[in-house]
Amino acid sequence: MKYYIQLPSINKAKEDIDEICRQEGYMNLARCDFGRSGVGRFFTRVFAVCNILFRMKKDDTLLLQYPMKKFYKMACRFARMKGARVVTIVHDLGAFRRKKLTAVQENKRLSLTDFLIVHNPTMRDYILEHGFKGGVHCLQIFDYLSEKQPASYKTPHNPWCVVYAGNLGRWRNEFLYKMKGCANNYVMDLYGNGFNNAENDCENLHYHGFMPSDEFVASVKADFGLVWDGDSLNECTGAWGEYLKINNPHKTSFYLCAGVPVIVWSKAAMAPFVKGENVGLVVDSLQQINERLAALTPDEYAKIREAAKAMSKRLADGYYFKESMRRADEYLAGKK
Repeated sequence: MKYYIQLPSINKAKEDIDEICRQEGYMNLARCDFGRSGVGRFFTRVFAVCNILFRMKKDDTLLLQYPMKKFYKMACRFARMKGARVVTIVHDLGAFRRKKLTAVQENKRLSLTDFLIVHNPTMRDYILEHGFKGGVHCLQIFDYLSEKQPASYKTPHNPWCVVYAGNLGRWRNEFLYKMKGCANNYVMDLYGNGFNNAENDCENLHYHGFMPSDEFVASVKADFGLVWDGDSLNECTGAWGEYLKINNPHKTSFYLCAGVPVIVWSKAAMAPFVKGENVGLVVDSLQQINERLAALTPDEYAKIREAAKAMSKRLADGYYFKESMRRADEYLAGKK
């Protein structure tokens, strides 16, 4: 049997993995939900982890999502006590971004699992360099489940339209206030909360406020979606910018689910995937977007757009996580 632990979350990536597990016939060990309050979440976790001892058997598989506040080590150990195997999908590495523990401490924690699903080859190499000995597979990109169909159109805008969506707080996106003179042959549409439009001095930057994700997927007609962080036009800076070098931002999946090709930083861990799948452009700086768009032929863009539409279908179907679990099953079968 295969089991997972569905915990209360507002994280879209985690919720999608829970839903794919349910669709694939995994049994949820957190069958009692004590609510979303702090106390309620605590007791839901306690019930789920203790349920490992009562329900799991030898050679069963337990899927965990990391980080899992409290009880991760206990869940792994309980599963091993029962002769079961543990597969962990990594969402965030605390040692790399939040710095709340060292790489050695985090590796010791992750080494309790038999198989890791990590974001990309850069994260895989980081994990292996710090001593992980189990099986590892690269997810490549997070799936993005949606019942909505992307808006349909083929001809790019004139001028080009680049969309930027998400948390628009200045603490993370200072670069948005420096776009004057940068966005010349394209317009940028902003969707989200936190942008101070009163301080926007770029006539090609248009703020539209917050839009629900499903509505975005079904209605936004942009030529590209930008994945960027920090205060600089020349590179992604700060903690979030550094993290782009190792993680797969969910924003990439969001744009592609809407059938919108992406523009990513050349040093981002997602850059090789975007290039390989031909689902967008890779740039060294925001200043480079003008020349890249000017040089893009209609035929080249049509191919990028078609690749993004095909990617949208795979993401909405949970293709990448399903493939990762298939790889995990193969690895664990070989370890029997």
